Amino acid sequence: MPVHHPDFVPDPSLSRDEMESQQRAIARHAVFTDDLWFDPALLGDPIARATADASSGPDKDADSANRDDGTAPLVAGVDQSFLLDQDRALSAIVVLRSAGTGWDVVEQVHAVTPLEIPYIPGLLSFREGGAILAAVEELSVEPDLYLFDGSGRIHFRQAGIATHIGVTLDAPSIGVAKNLLCGDPVDSTEGLAAGERVAIGANADVEGPAKLGTDEGDAGSAGDPDWPTIGYAVQSKQYDSPNRHVNPLLVSPGHRVSAATAADIVLAFAAGYKLPEPTRLADAYADEVKAEYR
Repeated sequence: MPVHHPDFVPDPSLSRDEMESQQRAIARHAVFTDDLWFDPALLGDPIARATADASSGPDKDADSANRDDGTAPLVAGVDQSFLLDQDRALSAIVVLRSAGTGWDVVEQVHAVTPLEIPYIPGLLSFREGGAILAAVEELSVEPDLYLFDGSGRIHFRQAGIATHIGVTLDAPSIGVAKNLLCGDPVDSTEGLAAGERVAIGANADVEGPAKLGTDEGDAGSAGDPDWPTIGYAVQSKQYDSPNRHVNPLLVSPGHRVSAATAADIVLAFAAGYKLPEPTRLADAYADEVKAEYR
């Protein structure tokens, strides 16, 4: 997939101030509303998918789960790992396509690149982005949507790794994180049942439009009606037992996807595990490749 914004390719040689400035520019380019050619609701509805497959043809509406050639959208899961003894980053990508009541693996690729900066909260994309873009170059197919192991808009400058790479590629993207980087839930996230979600609002740690360089207003707070929801705590799985508990995922739009649709899609890919299938399979593939390097 071609790089749409080469000026946003992660450059680990930048100073911290320069990296943060670039993230603000990325946030200004990011689109946190739906810009998808397919209906995301069909990703997790096998009956609807089957109906769409059966009705696909030369006169079908473009706003469906199928391409013009009758195939379903390609959804890529991206996961990062590390070869610490070799001081290198490993990025794994698994591309899925809906088929019947499940998903088929269309392609899986990986890339390994040097680790050039240490871990700095909020600057993860500059540490891992090079490996991700190198893995994207290995793909023979062009995904219609990317799910990243990391944050999107739930980020200090609204430009987590899903937003950074999504804008760089100009591809729809979603961030699926395990920990809350910033922002506040508008309600308790304790004891959520599978399928439930709680909105995440901005707090003082999130730079608002005024700081980012737009005229849409300044930073808000959780529950502020003038500040849009920046993501959701999504309960993808829960045990039916008081002694076992699964924490929710922190899902946020990366680029060309709304917060609500991002949550819908992650739940659509829930298959009995905490992680949605694209990133779960990418995580498993990363472990498989990592073992080969050992």
